[in-house]
Amino acid sequence: MDKDRIEGAAKQAKGAVKDAVGKVTGDTATQADGKADKTEGKVQNSIGGAKDKVRDATGH
Repeated sequence: MDKDRIEGAAKQAKGAVKDAVGKVTGDTATQADGKADKTEGKVQNSIGGAKDKVRDATGH
C-alpha cells in the first residue's frame, strides 16, 4: 500500500473530526478547515491508489 493512501486516510479522519468539532461549537473556520483536510485527504488517497495500480500493473 502506498504511503499516500495511508497519509490521505489519516487526513480524511483528521478533517472529519475538525468538521464535527466546528459544527458542534459553531466555529465555521474550524469546520471549513476540516472540510479542506477531508478533501485534501481524498485527493492524496486517490493518488496513492493510482500509484498502487501502476505498481501492480508493472510488477514493481
